[in-house]
Amino acid sequence: MSRASAASSKTKVATKAPRQGTEPAAAPRHDPAGAGSPVKGPGRSRAARKAAAVNASAVRQADPFYARELAQYEHPLPSREYVLQVLAERGVPLSFADLVAALDVAPHELDFFDRRLRAMERDGQIIRNRRDAYLLPSKVDLIKGRVEGHPDGFGFLRRDDGEPDIFLGPKEMRELLHGDRVIVRIAGQDRRGRPEGKLVEVLERANKRVVGRVINEHGVMIVVPENRRLAQDILVAPGGRKKPEAGQIVTVELVEQPTKFAQPIGRIVEVLGNYADPGMEIEIALRKHDLPFEFSSEAKAQTRKLPDVVRKKDWAGREDLTKLPLVTIDGETAKDFDDAVYCERQGKGYRLIVAIADVSHYVDAASALDKDAFDRGNSVYFPRRVIPMLPEKLSNGLCSLNPQVERLAMVADMNISATGEIKNYRFYRAVIWSHARLTYNKVAAALYDKDPAVRAELAALLPHLENLDTLFRVLLKARAKRGAIDFETTETRMIFDDNGKIAQIVPEVRNDAHRLIEECMLAANVCASDFLASREHPALYRVHDSPSEDKLAKLREFLKEFGLGLGGGEEPRASDFAKLLEQVKDRPDAQLLQTVMLRSLKQAMYSPDNVGHFGLAYESYTHFTSPIRRYPDLLIHRGIKAALAGEQYRPGDWEQIGLHCSMTERRADDATRDVVAFLKCYFMQDRVGEEFTGSVSAVVPFGLFVALDDIFIEGLLHISDLGSDYFHYDEMRHALMGERSGKQFRLSDRVKVQLVRVDMATNKIDFRLIEGPLPVEVKTPVTPADVVPVAVGGEAGKRVRKPRAKKGEAASAPAIEMSVVAAETVEPKVRSKRAKKPATEPVVEAAPVQVGEAQPAVTDPAAPKSRTTRAKKVAPRPEPEQVPEAAAVPPAGEPKPRSARAKKTAVTPIVEAPVTVAAVVAPAPRKSRASKAAAEPAAAPVAAPASPEPVAPKPRKTRAKKAVAEPAAAPAAEALESAPPTAAPARRAARKTTTKGTDRG
Repeated sequence: MSRASAASSKTKVATKAPRQGTEPAAAPRHDPAGAGSPVKGPGRSRAARKAAAVNASAVRQADPFYARELAQYEHPLPSREYVLQVLAERGVPLSFADLVAALDVAPHELDFFDRRLRAMERDGQIIRNRRDAYLLPSKVDLIKGRVEGHPDGFGFLRRDDGEPDIFLGPKEMRELLHGDRVIVRIAGQDRRGRPEGKLVEVLERANKRVVGRVINEHGVMIVVPENRRLAQDILVAPGGRKKPEAGQIVTVELVEQPTKFAQPIGRIVEVLGNYADPGMEIEIALRKHDLPFEFSSEAKAQTRKLPDVVRKKDWAGREDLTKLPLVTIDGETAKDFDDAVYCERQGKGYRLIVAIADVSHYVDAASALDKDAFDRGNSVYFPRRVIPMLPEKLSNGLCSLNPQVERLAMVADMNISATGEIKNYRFYRAVIWSHARLTYNKVAAALYDKDPAVRAELAALLPHLENLDTLFRVLLKARAKRGAIDFETTETRMIFDDNGKIAQIVPEVRNDAHRLIEECMLAANVCASDFLASREHPALYRVHDSPSEDKLAKLREFLKEFGLGLGGGEEPRASDFAKLLEQVKDRPDAQLLQTVMLRSLKQAMYSPDNVGHFGLAYESYTHFTSPIRRYPDLLIHRGIKAALAGEQYRPGDWEQIGLHCSMTERRADDATRDVVAFLKCYFMQDRVGEEFTGSVSAVVPFGLFVALDDIFIEGLLHISDLGSDYFHYDEMRHALMGERSGKQFRLSDRVKVQLVRVDMATNKIDFRLIEGPLPVEVKTPVTPADVVPVAVGGEAGKRVRKPRAKKGEAASAPAIEMSVVAAETVEPKVRSKRAKKPATEPVVEAAPVQVGEAQPAVTDPAAPKSRTTRAKKVAPRPEPEQVPEAAAVPPAGEPKPRSARAKKTAVTPIVEAPVTVAAVVAPAPRKSRASKAAAEPAAAPVAAPASPEPVAPKPRKTRAKKAVAEPAAAPAAEALESAPPTAAPARRAARKTTTKGTDRG
C-alpha cells in the first residue's frame, strides 16, 4: 500500500480523478517555474478557473505561486516553492501525513501530491530520512551537485551552489559514475587539505548507455568505456543476442548501476565495428558525448509535409527584395547559407542590409522539429561530416539562402555613418533572391588581389562588393576606437585521403573577406540586441563577463616580469587589453603574452541577464545571424517577430534555456576535439622516432604540451623527460623551473622533440626532449647602418660612441663599434654589458651559444693585467664551445681585444680582421666619475700580425657599473635579464582545427 493510499484509507475514489498537477518523469523544457509541471491543457475556461479559485481554501490560496498553478492545472496542487516554505517554517522533518495536513491536501489529490514530492526528491529539493520524513538538505548540512569522475578512480562533486569542489575518494566513487547527481556530506579533509565528501544519496543516474571496447578476459566479457572519466569497466550480462568480437566497439545499455559491492552490468545493444574503420571516431564521439544524431519520427513526418519552394501564400506581410543584388559569402565547403549581404552608399554614410534565413517561419515553437532543435542546441561540424540542428531539407534546402531561388528572410536594414556609427535600423520580414554564391577566396581575389579574371566574372556585382569593402574599413576603425580585443589565432584544415584519414594538415588562411562578413554580422547582432532590450522584451543574450579578480591579479604579476602593466585599475576594460596587445605585438615574446592574456578571460555563454560582451566591447550583444545552426538565434528571431507584433514570446525559463544552449555548445566542442585528436593520432602513429620542432602551448604540473610546427599537432613532453633535475611548476609565470640547474621552460618556448609514443586507445601523443629551450630567432639582422665607426689617427685612442638608448627603449640593435684604418675595416665586435673578472687563458672566439648560457672568456697569460672592476658574482663557466674555423686565436704576447657588448640575440661569430699598422699607441687612462669605481681590464685595440713589438696599452679607469646578482654576460645571445626566454613570433600556440571556419559572431 502506498503512502497516499494509507493516508486516504477511509476515502475511496471510484471514478477517474480530473486532471491534476501531476509530475512527469522528466521536467519539460517550457516550464516557467522550473518546477516540472506540465503545460496547460485544452478546454480550460475562465469560468472553470474562477470556480476553482472560489473553492480553494485559505491555506491553499496562501501559496505564493497559486496563480501560476491555477493557470496550468484544472485542480492545482501546492507549488514546490510552497512545500519548501512550509518545511522551512516548521523547522522539523515532516512526514507525508503532516505535509498533507499542513497544506490542506484533499483526499482525491493524495496520489498526485505524492508524485510531486517524489519529483522534488529526485531533483534534490527535499530528502527523506530513515523515518520516512521529509526535510530540507540545507538543514542537515547536505550538499547537492554533479559528479565529475577522474580516470584514476577518484572524483569531485561540482556543487550546485558554486562553492569549491568536494573531493570524492575511490571508495565513494565505487558506487558512482561520471555525471551522476548526488547528495553528499562533508566528512573531513583529504591529504591535500581539500574538503572530502561522503555519499548520502544518488539523485539521478546520468549514464543509461555507454560506448566502449569489448575485452574478453578468461571467458568473461567486459566493456571498457571510451569515456575515460568512467573509471569502472562494465560486465556484460550473459545470454545477449549480440556476439561481438574482442576489440570491437559496442554500445552497452546499463541494466545495473554500480553499487558498493558490484560493478555495473550491461547488455550489448549495438555493435559499431572495428576501431580503425573509417568514420568510427565520429560514431564513438556521438555516443560518448550523448549527441542526438537521429531525428524523431514526429520531426521527420513534419519535415515531409513542408514544401520544397517558397509558396505564394508565404509572401503575405513581406517586403520584396528580390531585385536587390544580395549575395552570400561563405567557405568553399559550406552548404547551409544563413546570411546574405548588400551595401550601397547613402549620402556620406552607408546602407547595409543583412538578410538572415527565416527559420522560424517553418519551425513552430513547441513543435517536434523545435524540440529536436532544442535538444541538439547547435549543428556540430566534424571533419567530413555534419550533424545538423535541423533536417537537411531545411538546413541545406528550404531555409538555406541558395543562389537564384526565392527564399524567406528576416532583414536587418541599417544606416551607418561615415565614422562607423549605426544611426538607425529596422527589422522586417522579406523575400529575397540571392544573386550569387561567393566564397571568401573569390571575394579576396576580386577586391584585394585585383585578379582580372575574377573581376570580370563578378563585374555586375563588383561595385556593391567594393561598397562592402569601404564600409568594412570604416567598421574596422570603429572597432579599434571601441577598444575590442582582437586575438590572433591560427586555424587549420585537414585534407583527407580516400580511406578517410588525414593526408595533410594545412593552415587556414583568414583573409579580409572573412573579416568583412564578420563585421557585417556583428552590426546585425548588435541591432537585434538593442531592438529587444529597448522594448524590454526578454531575450537570450550572448554575454562575456569581465575577468575575475583572481585572474587579473595573476596576469598583472606575470606582466611585471616584463616591465608591462595592464591599465584600468581594478576594473579594466576591453580597450585596456587592446592597448596592451598593440604595445606587445612587435615583441619577440608577443605570442607568450597574448596567450596568457587570453587565458585570463572568461568563457562567453548565453544568459537572459544582459551584462554585455567584454571581449567585443559591446554593452548589449546577442546572436541573430545563424538560426540554421544555432538554437539561440532561432529564439531571437521569434522574439523580434513577437516584438514587431506588439506581443511577447515566452518559451519558458530563459535562464535554464541559456544554460542548456551553453552546455550544448561546449558539448559540440568537446566531441569535435575528440574526433580531431583521434585523427591526429592516426596520422602520427607511423612517424614514431622522428624529430620535430615546436612551441610550448601549455605548461602543467606534470610537463609541457608542445605544438609541432607545420603539422599543427600537440603532444605531451612529460616532466621526467626534461633533464636530470627536479622541476617545479610556477603557475604565476607559466613555467617549470629546475631546482639545481635553474633551467626553465615557459609558455611559447621553442623546443626540439622526438615522437616516442602514440596511444590510439587514449588519443595521446608523447614526446622526448632533444634540445631546448632553443635560442631566440633573430627578427632582423644587423645592417651596416647600425655600425658607428671609430676613428684611429690624429688623436689616437679616441672613439666616437653611438648614442645610448634611453631607459625603457627596446635594445633591438645594440651598439656595435668598428675600427677603420687606412680604408680597411675590422669586423664589428660586440662589447660586453657587464664587467668580467680577469681570466688567465688565451682569448677564444666562440660560436653563438644558446640563450642563457655564459660564454667563457680567456686571455693571454702574457697580456698586461689591469685593475679589476667592482666584484660581481660569476656563474660556473661551462666548457668552451667548439671554435669556428673563422675564429682567430691571438698568439701569446699580443694585447687582449676589447670584449663585446652583450646582445639579446645571437649573431654570426665575429672574425678579427688584421690590418697593417706599425704600432698602436695606447690611449691615456681616463678618470672614472664613480666614487667607488674599480678598474676593469683595458681592452687593447686590434694589432696587426706584422707588428714586431706591439705596445701594451696602459690601464684606464672605467665608469663603475651597478652591481647585479646575475652572472657576467658573455659576448653572445643571453636571456632577457631574469625574464623568460622568448619564443619565435612566427609560431602560435593557440590553434583551433575546424571545418566550418570562423564563427560569425
